[in-house]
Amino acid sequence: MSGFAADVIGLIGSALFLAAFAYANFSPSFDKLWFNAVNLVGSVLLLASLSVHFNLAATVLETCWGLIAAAGLVAAIRNRGKPA
Repeated sequence: MSGFAADVIGLIGSALFLAAFAYANFSPSFDKLWFNAVNLVGSVLLLASLSVHFNLAATVLETCWGLIAAAGLVAAIRNRGKPA
């Protein structure tokens, strides 16, 4: 992957994180499935970008972020339709 493609992919991942963060703070209702799915995709895109522009701290952060988002996504799917 070229450096330019890695930058574009990383910027898309960052935009997804920002969208999910804004959603979590300003939406009148909260959908954990949507929130965690967007965070997981953002994390994967940023990790792809980091495979070209490596940074250890960012890689560890994105790996942890992705694992938490994946666990949250599984929990949201399991709890879908159950009363709160």
